[in-house]
Amino acid sequence: MNIYGDTEQEKIIDDLQKWFEENKKLPNKIDRIYLTRFYLRTSKNIEATKKLLEDNFALRSKYPNIFFNRDPESQETRNTADLAYIVPLPGQTPEKERVTLFKLKNTDPEKLHFVDDVKTLIMIYDYCLSMPDLEIQDIPYITEGPIQIIDMQGISMGHVTRTSPKILTVLLQYLQNFCPGTIKGIHLINCPMYVNMMFTVAKPFLKKQIIDVIHFHNDGLGTLCAYVPLELLPLEYGGKAGRLTKIADDILSGIQAKRGYIMDPNYWTIME
Repeated sequence: MNIYGDTEQEKIIDDLQKWFEENKKLPNKIDRIYLTRFYLRTSKNIEATKKLLEDNFALRSKYPNIFFNRDPESQETRNTADLAYIVPLPGQTPEKERVTLFKLKNTDPEKLHFVDDVKTLIMIYDYCLSMPDLEIQDIPYITEGPIQIIDMQGISMGHVTRTSPKILTVLLQYLQNFCPGTIKGIHLINCPMYVNMMFTVAKPFLKKQIIDVIHFHNDGLGTLCAYVPLELLPLEYGGKAGRLTKIADDILSGIQAKRGYIMDPNYWTIME
């Protein structure tokens, strides 16, 4: 777990921010915490950080339909919020990892609009990655992680047929290669029988590092608790993190409070 504000590290971030703002291959500005996460993902390798930043924003420019023109108050965002919970949970694991939960609210496949939903998912990630993970005695910290929990209950083949293989591939590419945070674990709970078939289809697009951190939990939460303490989960799962609706509402309110940042092209668009 890294302290945001460490003197030596902040000097390096100063230099990286200056390099970023002068680089014609990148947007005009970058959030400081967001920039710090790139530096930490590369194990504090400055040249690797620069390459990761350029690759990240090059991918964004290539697929503007999921990376640009986001609005926390748009109908698209409301539709996704009505479809599913996509919530970073409070607290951290003993290994200092943050946990994010995905769970359907509405199981009707017709409510899935895959491109819009992926755009909202990335917007939520961008918001969360620009915020400290924890504050202890008013000191902000950036933790390890994230760990992703995906509750498969209610997900059907009808949902699978409404996905876009191309956009799914871009999302996986982003998460594996360019996101400013290394995924520590992907845990699928309440898995129906066809999940193994889905995994077989997706496997060729996944790096070994991702395959190695995917875990299937078919018999309740017992095996999940070896990775994520039960108390970190929402009340609906027997945990102590609060109700899902309250956690989701707080996240949406936070994103709306940073609407200006999310919508400002100076942070996201490469000005030709």
